[in-house]
Amino acid sequence: MQTVLLDQKIDDKSLKIAVLGMGYVGLPLAIEFVTAGFQTWGIDLSQQKVKLLRQGKSYIQDIPSTRVQNAVNSGKFHPTTDSGILSETDTVIVCVPTPIKNNQEPDLSYIQLSVDMIKLHLHDNMLIILESTTFPGTTEEFFEKEFSKLGYSAGKDYYLCYSPERIDPGNKKFNLRNTPKVIGGTTGACAAVGSLLYETILDRVVLVSTPKAAEMTKLLENTFRSVNIGFINEMARLSEELGVNIWEVIDAAATKPFGFMPFFPGPGIGGHCIPLDPLYLSWKAKKSNFYSKYIELAQEVNKTMPRIVINKMMDILNESGMSMKNSKILLLGMAYKPDLDDIRESPNLDVFNLLVMKGAKVDYHDFFVKSFVDDKGNRRNSIKNITKRNLKGYDCVVILTRHSHYDFPLIVESSKVVFDCRNATKGLAEGNIYKLGSGRVENIGI
Repeated sequence: MQTVLLDQKIDDKSLKIAVLGMGYVGLPLAIEFVTAGFQTWGIDLSQQKVKLLRQGKSYIQDIPSTRVQNAVNSGKFHPTTDSGILSETDTVIVCVPTPIKNNQEPDLSYIQLSVDMIKLHLHDNMLIILESTTFPGTTEEFFEKEFSKLGYSAGKDYYLCYSPERIDPGNKKFNLRNTPKVIGGTTGACAAVGSLLYETILDRVVLVSTPKAAEMTKLLENTFRSVNIGFINEMARLSEELGVNIWEVIDAAATKPFGFMPFFPGPGIGGHCIPLDPLYLSWKAKKSNFYSKYIELAQEVNKTMPRIVINKMMDILNESGMSMKNSKILLLGMAYKPDLDDIRESPNLDVFNLLVMKGAKVDYHDFFVKSFVDDKGNRRNSIKNITKRNLKGYDCVVILTRHSHYDFPLIVESSKVVFDCRNATKGLAEGNIYKLGSGRVENIGI
């Protein structure tokens, strides 16, 4: 009877939804529910975020301020710091951060805080969905176990699901709506009502048998990427030793219509998911006395790439009779991927800090990242413009992010030496180009 009640509320859009966490995951989700016609509360501990949202301003690049303003004007979007509203909502979706501690263990303090908030306002017929990336078993161990102590039974008194976020910042083709949504319910009734809700804003919902299977799905997806990026980064280093251009090899291998998926080397991996998610899986595996060599090795290879970039730069400068100390270096791009302002876990920050530590005079340029704080706590600002004149003033220009706004022919033509970590200069046959995974490019334009 209870499930029918939630079904009816979803169908007539009278369901009240609360989203915990107004970050890269929670804000887009809340906006989609508002757009679908649901009264939605966006809860965040940050008063600054809530203030901006109430003013109709977005702080996330993929969500234009016009969408936030429209949501606020509709009267259905209610940004707040008050978790007390949970006692009045039918659904709460948890989208809080799950960082990694310095000792490489999961920091689940935000999830625990969410559980504690919900416990204060838990009521019959409530639908609770966890979206935060975490280890397999979190939904059962942190939510179901705690709620059972209060006398609540999942699938009977309330409904509990796990559905991993699959946001790909900056992706122009796949967004929240057209990316299939995986969901696992604690019981069949939980999965049914959770799926019904997501079907109001998504094109396709994919059911799995349990929350644990859904949790594992997210970690498998991103560990797959981490391992393959680690592999191709190692192949790039091997290619340099063998005198082979890894970018040419990848392009050739990608012509095979089956059995090969191209991955590309770079200065490391960034973002919240790929650098961190495998650590959740590795940590959980160790708790079960299982040690994954693939995960550990991929993490090791990817984490060392900024130092590999530095070593390569030292060789490039030495070839010109210069040392790293006091050399003038310009880094192009601080964001971890093109055309974004996101510097979370960006390896480019490591490259910057390592260069400073070695005594280089370092500037950077990024269209989207106007400033950041370095390892010493100093605010670093992007240079304003890239011109022929200022490019000539640097001993080495390093391409770390392939922003589409860069004029790479101009950069190559005007620079003394270009170190390309992203194959952004493909097709340019200037003799001053060096590439990660190939060394100097000699008149073949690859």
